[in-house]
Amino acid sequence: MNKRKLINIACCMALLSRLAEAEAQRLVDCVDPHIGSGGHGHVFVGANVPFGAVQAGPSNFYKGWDWCSGYNYRDSVIIGFPQLHLSGTGIGDLGDILIMPYMGEIKLDRGVETQRYSGYSSLYSHANEKVRPGYYAVKLDDYGVEVELTASERVGFHKYRFPQGENARIIIDLKDGINDASTDTYIELADSHTIKGYRSSSGWAKKQQVFFAIRTSIPVRDFRVYDNDGKVSGKKGKGEAVRGLITFPQAPREVLLKVGISPVSADNALANIKAEVPDWDFENITNRALDKWEKELAKIRVETENEAEKRIFYTSMYHAMMHPSLFNDHNGDYMGADWKVYRKAAHDNYTIFSLWDTYRAAHPFYTIVNPGRAGDFVNSMLAVFDQTGALPIWHLRGYDTGTMVGINSFQVIAEALLKGCAGFDAEWAYHAMKTTAMSDIRGLEFVRELKPIPSDVMKNRPVATALEYAIGDAAIALAAEKLGKTDDYGYFMKRAENYRLYYDPESGFFRGKMAGGEWNPVFDPLKSNRPYATDYAEGNAWQYLWLAPQDVDGLVELLGGREAFVDRLDRFFSLDSDPADPDVLIDLTGQIGQYAHGNEPSHHIAYLYACVGQQWKTARHVRHIMEKFYTDKPDGIIGNEDCGQMSAWYILSALGFYPVFTPSGRYVLGSPLFDRATVNLENGRQFVIEAIDNSAENIYIQSVELNGKASPHPSYITHQDIVDGGVLRIRMGNKPNYRNR
Repeated sequence: MNKRKLINIACCMALLSRLAEAEAQRLVDCVDPHIGSGGHGHVFVGANVPFGAVQAGPSNFYKGWDWCSGYNYRDSVIIGFPQLHLSGTGIGDLGDILIMPYMGEIKLDRGVETQRYSGYSSLYSHANEKVRPGYYAVKLDDYGVEVELTASERVGFHKYRFPQGENARIIIDLKDGINDASTDTYIELADSHTIKGYRSSSGWAKKQQVFFAIRTSIPVRDFRVYDNDGKVSGKKGKGEAVRGLITFPQAPREVLLKVGISPVSADNALANIKAEVPDWDFENITNRALDKWEKELAKIRVETENEAEKRIFYTSMYHAMMHPSLFNDHNGDYMGADWKVYRKAAHDNYTIFSLWDTYRAAHPFYTIVNPGRAGDFVNSMLAVFDQTGALPIWHLRGYDTGTMVGINSFQVIAEALLKGCAGFDAEWAYHAMKTTAMSDIRGLEFVRELKPIPSDVMKNRPVATALEYAIGDAAIALAAEKLGKTDDYGYFMKRAENYRLYYDPESGFFRGKMAGGEWNPVFDPLKSNRPYATDYAEGNAWQYLWLAPQDVDGLVELLGGREAFVDRLDRFFSLDSDPADPDVLIDLTGQIGQYAHGNEPSHHIAYLYACVGQQWKTARHVRHIMEKFYTDKPDGIIGNEDCGQMSAWYILSALGFYPVFTPSGRYVLGSPLFDRATVNLENGRQFVIEAIDNSAENIYIQSVELNGKASPHPSYITHQDIVDGGVLRIRMGNKPNYRNR
């Protein structure tokens, strides 16, 4: 055998060994749920399954913005384990059905954080905390109680190990939530193993209700009900803030609780338990949760020798699949946005739609790896339209909070329609978009007539609102074209140019117009706080200058041509603000000049260079953002994770592309992070991205091949390219390729 053959055999064996090793490593082991739980990331830490209704995990004392998810890594006191949490939001809510095991004298309240033992809360340490996808465990230092949590879609499964002693207790506190107030609560001991009830509350979502049922592994002999601090006679109670207290005079070694939730009834919550967690095998449910996460994570496999980047990537996938969350029962029942019960729905109903954030990258990500579920996201939005007459803005458990600007469900629905996501009625989806767009909601009566929304009429964020409407209108136009509605296409394309109405050529920015036609006199392009930025939403005029992704060519023209456009972009990325300036919002984190990666209006801007022939600048900025603003530490997400958007930006950018205008089906190329990534598609095909000669120095694209041929459009790929499967081969180098336009 000659030397060349020996070398070939050795190479093949090494490759097979690598492949076997990759297969042996479970992707869930690459996830660190603590990433983003410190700083301003606000992610959920606890036990759940992908897109599940339940998020069973610890809550700390709520101390403001950095406790929006209920938990912050730098904290050291747990008040209990609620069944519902938000992940990554900038406003706190939920924290419903708080359960806390403890020992000793009766304590009905969480107490005062600075006064140890003043309530049932307890100190804890990260040294005694374990967390992985679908599982959470901690030891409560004040009581010696060991807590383990896992979950199915609609059931939180709790395991408590008590130390020897007297008066082991479990409190079910329906008063406390995260930044909300209970308004009506009910609890009853239905039998020796079953507790039922509900919690109604008002917070960010002004009206919300969750029903629950609890099954206990051992009989409950001592159950007391309290309304606030007053004991209620009997085994049930109703009031503004009731609590149920289980007491075991001699501590049992172990108690398990199956906590089912439902938007419809306590009986449905009990049925969810029977359907999803029929036995008491805690380890089995934990393994099933882990397998569900593994299945979702395996939709993309990346190859790299950089373990930190792999951890960041798969933790990003994990975070991107927390929300939207199921909002129906195992039998299909759900509570509609009109607060009527809908029985046995034909689709899975979802809630927690942070659309102003997630339309930009999270929903495009779902159309690639979860197109079937993306169809049910649309069905859920259409159900809101059917029940209320308008599409959702920021939907939270049956209530639209109206948070942020625009109606960004337009972009999500149009994108799903244009990309062929199945399972919903395209004509009805279009009807819902058009009907909502032709309404009088939030200044649309001005948009409808191709007029600016006056800043002295709509005094809160009119410019940001109008710019988002223009993006949504372009999305509706493309959907109209797809469905052969020629007149509608022309009309909505005109509306998509409404952004031009706000351009002030003298200042060179989009700014507010008053009803009389004059510019809003309160203006400073570097300020992002009131009163200077009332025309914008969590940003300043510099950041909103680029919010016309539906018409990049038109924006280039408006700013004076390509050279002027690039000059403004360069200045944008280099013009610093004073970090001590009180007129700069706390949300504007992750800054490069005026670019603020911690807030979503900036997310597409680095990719605009590639749209005007300077792709190498896109590559340089994107690599910098991935390296500096995402780490594998607790503060490793530079701003609010925002229900998957921050993570989805990283996922797509690490693969090497990003959707500047989401319904277009085009993904602009950036700088792929991994040597090789394989996207396993629902249609059974694979789309492979190979970055040849990739390294920390070789960040610039030299050439692009698609399925062995030079790409006809080297600055972008299409959604169809991905779903057709194949190989995207990108050769990298350490110097810009000025021919790559």
